[in-house]
Amino acid sequence: MSSLLCYALPALGSYVLLSIFFLRRPRLLHTPWTPAFRPHLAAHRGGSGERLENTMEAIMNSMAQRAELLELDCQLTRDGVVVVSHDENLSRQSGLNRDVGSLDFEELPLYKEELEVYFSPGHFARGSDRHMVRLEDLFQRFPQMPMSVEVKSNNEELIHKIAGLVRQFDRSQITIWASEKSSVMKKCKAANPEMPLSFTIPRSFWVLLLYYLGLLPFVRIPEKFFLCFLPTIINRTYFPFSCSGLNRLAAVVTKWAIMRKSLIQHLEARGVQVIFWCLNEESDFEVAFNLGATGVMTDYPTALRRYLDTHGVPAQAS
Repeated sequence: MSSLLCYALPALGSYVLLSIFFLRRPRLLHTPWTPAFRPHLAAHRGGSGERLENTMEAIMNSMAQRAELLELDCQLTRDGVVVVSHDENLSRQSGLNRDVGSLDFEELPLYKEELEVYFSPGHFARGSDRHMVRLEDLFQRFPQMPMSVEVKSNNEELIHKIAGLVRQFDRSQITIWASEKSSVMKKCKAANPEMPLSFTIPRSFWVLLLYYLGLLPFVRIPEKFFLCFLPTIINRTYFPFSCSGLNRLAAVVTKWAIMRKSLIQHLEARGVQVIFWCLNEESDFEVAFNLGATGVMTDYPTALRRYLDTHGVPAQAS
């Protein structure tokens, strides 16, 4: 037993030192991704705290605040139109208990006059524009604007239509595939492999596991974006569970697991851009940027722009 320890302990110590060395110097093993853009200000649902979510008015307001990335969710209508909508069911957004896929584009209802801001409970957004928009209209109107397009359902027709629109408008390098599900992301990648990928939930857990095992420096990372919630918002503006006890536990565990500056710096050094969501308070902006994140996703682009301008974080060059 003692002889085994004589071999095992030096080997383990060498492995730990080697892992730490390459964690801090990943470019010795990997060529970093070259970014097509680096967004500091990402507008969640087009900037859903200041105008009605995902409307052209919200997006124009975010553009006025020099947003550098639009975060969007897409659904498919019955007549095959890709629309920007967070929910498949329209009840929350419009009061009509129908799915987007059960209606033609021209039949889609107007948004309600006000909508609660999901990550700022008790706060409501209003606007004069209550119309849902087509993804094609956004691509046409903002041809150089980076966008993150999230696909929530395993809908191959939707995936292929998004991929086709991205190719049609020649924006594969500035349109991010996003999905929580690895099965959906696999189909997204197959539909348009030129578009940058973001981490799915299972892949995010995998990266954390590799980090704590010391293996992350030695593993290839195909994703270019790590879109992750900031643990400090749990039980404050984000309540993933109905049980308050579970929310408190989640806040403690995820803060310990995710908020590691060495992890964020390693990903950034490899060209994986870290963007924390969905932050609506200045104290959270500061935490995210102090960790070394590329950017922040917010419902309030005006507040984040004010913070960025005040603290000297440069805007993207147009």
